[in-house]
Order: sequence, then C-alpha cells, then structure tokens
Amino acid sequence: MGSNIEAITTIFTEFYYWVTVVFMFLIHVGFCMYEVGASRRRNHMHTLMKNTMIIPLVTVTFFFFGWWIYFAFPNGPWIFEGKGLDYAAATGARPWDPAMGTNIADRINGVFWAAFLLFSWTAASIVSGAVIERIRSGAFWILAILVGSVTWVIGASWGWHPDGWMVKLLGYHDAYASGVIHAIAGGFALGILVVLGPRLGKFRPDGTPRDIPPHNPWMVTLGLFMIYTGFWGFYAACNVPIIAPEVIDGQITGTTWTATNIYLAPTTLSAITFNFLMSLSGGLMAAYVVSKGDAFWTYSGGLAGIITASAGNDLYHPIQAMFIAAFGVYCIYKLHHWVERKFKIDDAVGAVAVHGYAGFIGLVIAGFVLWGQPSSPYEGYAAINPIGMFIGAIIMFFVLGFLPAYICARILNALGVLRVPRKVELEGLDFDNNEAYQVAVAEVIASEKAMVSEMTAGQK
Repeated sequence: MGSNIEAITTIFTEFYYWVTVVFMFLIHVGFCMYEVGASRRRNHMHTLMKNTMIIPLVTVTFFFFGWWIYFAFPNGPWIFEGKGLDYAAATGARPWDPAMGTNIADRINGVFWAAFLLFSWTAASIVSGAVIERIRSGAFWILAILVGSVTWVIGASWGWHPDGWMVKLLGYHDAYASGVIHAIAGGFALGILVVLGPRLGKFRPDGTPRDIPPHNPWMVTLGLFMIYTGFWGFYAACNVPIIAPEVIDGQITGTTWTATNIYLAPTTLSAITFNFLMSLSGGLMAAYVVSKGDAFWTYSGGLAGIITASAGNDLYHPIQAMFIAAFGVYCIYKLHHWVERKFKIDDAVGAVAVHGYAGFIGLVIAGFVLWGQPSSPYEGYAAINPIGMFIGAIIMFFVLGFLPAYICARILNALGVLRVPRKVELEGLDFDNNEAYQVAVAEVIASEKAMVSEMTAGQK
C-alpha cells in the first residue's frame, strides 16, 4: 500500500466484499427453506441435504478450477482475434498461486473469489429446486459441479469479464447477471428435466397437469424473502466499490473516485437501490395480477421481476425497471404453464421460468431499450444492440445452459444413476428401515392417495 488513501481503499474494498458475501449466504439459506417448503414430508431431508452439499462440493471445485476458468477463457477460446486461453491473466487464480492463500500481500483476492463462489452456489441451487423429489443425490451433485464450477463461469468469462469476447464483439451487457447466472441455470435445469421426467402423479392420464401445492407455504414465503435479501447483496457484489479513474487506463473521465459495475463503468449503490426495489415491486404486482393472487407465484414473480430487469439495471430509469419487470413476469408465467402442458415438463418450483425465461427475456429487452448505449467504457467495443443481446441470450440459455445439462443427464440416465427407483419415489426419498418412520410414511401416502381419489371422484 503506497499511501494512506490506497490503504483505506484496499481495506474498505476488502470489507465491502466480505459484507456482500455474508448477505449472499442468505440466498442459500432461502433456497434451502424454499425447497423444503415446496417438497412433501417424505422428501424433506433428501431435499435439504441435496442442496446443503452444494456448499462443500462447489466450493472445493471452484477453488481448484472454477476461478481459473473466469480469467482463462475471455477470448472464447479462439473466438476473439484468434487468441486461445489467456494463461497470463489466469496466473494468480490457480490453487497453488500465492494470491490463493493466506497472505497479507493480497487483501482482495479471497473476498472477490468468495463473491464469485456465492454466485456459483446460487447457480447450482436454482437447478436444485426444479428437480426435487425424484433425482438421485449423487447425480445432482455431479450436475451441480458442472453448472456451479464450469458452465456459468465460462458464461461470466465470455459475457461479464471486462475483456470478454461477447462484450467486445456482440455488445453484450448483463450488469447483474440476467444471463450469466440466471439464464444459464434456468436452461441447465430445463436440460435435466427433459431427461429426468415428471414426478409420479404429476400428470393425469389425459396429460393435464395436477397442482402439487407446497407442503409449507410459510417456509416457501420466508425462503423467498431470504432470497430477496441475499439478492440485494448480490447486486452490490456485482460492483467494484471504489476505483480511481487512472486505474482503468483513463477510460473513466474526470478525477472523482467512483464505484463501477462489473464492466468498470461508473455506477452507485444509490442507483441500484432504486432499480432493485422498483423491479421487485413491478414483479410482485404483475405476478399477483396474472396469477389471480396465487401466493406461490406472487412471491416467485417478485424474484422473476428483478431477474428480468437485471441485465440493464445499471442503466435503466427506475420506472423503466418496474415496467420491464412486470412485462417479464407476465411472459414467464404464461410460458411456464404452456411448456408444462405442451411438453409435460415438471418444474417443481418454476425455476426454469423464474430464472431461465426471465433471464432470456431480460437480455432481449435490454438489447432494445439500451440500443446504442456503450456495453463497456472501453473504446472499440460494440455498443448494446438487439441482435447481439439476442445471440447472447441464446448462448447463455441454450449453449451454456440447456446443452451441457442435457448431455450430462443423458449420460447419467444411460448409466441408471439419474433418477431414483419408482418404489423409492412412492415411499419417499427419506425412507429408511426404522419401523416408526415406515408407519409415518405409510400414513402420509395413504392420506395423499385419499386426496387424489377425492379429486378424481369430484371430476367424474
């Protein structure tokens, strides 16, 4: 630290990211509560443990190679100017590098790494909710590592890194990860669901879907409010808290030290506070109206509204953010139910819609609303444009999301390790040899069979 101002800036930046990481931990707490509330009693522990083990598995793999990927792959590879992996930029992100250890010479790398790690947990947890009550834990953990430590990190390197080829060539702009995390994770979940199939009893013989309501609506509600809170921290973690203009080669004009977004363009916490709350509000109101007051979709719609607006929430006016969120929620609600009926996709918590469809739509909208705006403060980069953002949305949702998940799920399914056996699914994934537990499970199954019989009789 060469001066007092540099020392204060470094210490403030370290503390800033540390606080955002603590806030973002609430996202994972919220997902655990949300998924347990959405699952049925006989699957609670399996659902909880499946999501809990994301923490150690993705943390370790992200340490060994996920962080390195972010710095090594901004060129494609070989998409931009024929360049391959950026080995020079990736030094310092390898597990044996000094910056990846407990040294006082680098106060920033650990907390910045942790912020990205919490993004990785989020990507994996998004997928977790969609596949509850029927996927094997081991298969899910393989898929969680793939999305959490590989595919979303590649997306970040291509479309989020200041030197990413999608930013340079396509004018891709995704300030708060509509595509980089949410579209990828939503597409990834869809790729698994196509292979995994629906829960037993989800669709009637005539193909119409049955509603399987959350076991505990209160826990779902509290879980989503936890996610809102953590997502607010997520927004802050997507920014650089304070930076001098000369640090980024004079691309920021003037002499004022400022916060920047991930692309190193000036922004403020005040700006993202306006837009976060307005997009949350637009999403909640639209979801309440379109779902006719359904609590599950109202709360989920608040999250979907934020995600829809996230791509451009560093540049939108707050009123724009509200209307974009509302429009996105209307679209994803209708699209979710159409896909469910048409293709018999059983997304247990609507994760594909809330994250994947909302992220995709948000990128496309940003391409039109922000048309002509700089994607980055650096000269020579393409401006934001509808074609570039649409191509970017396809890359995020399908190329980095759906496709790798579908291929991996097909392999796991061919090996017979993707889905639990029918008997286990009927009895419950928490089933064990405890006699009292078996009696309790039998009572629950009998109760649910009676409910189904009553519904069937009522329809006749």
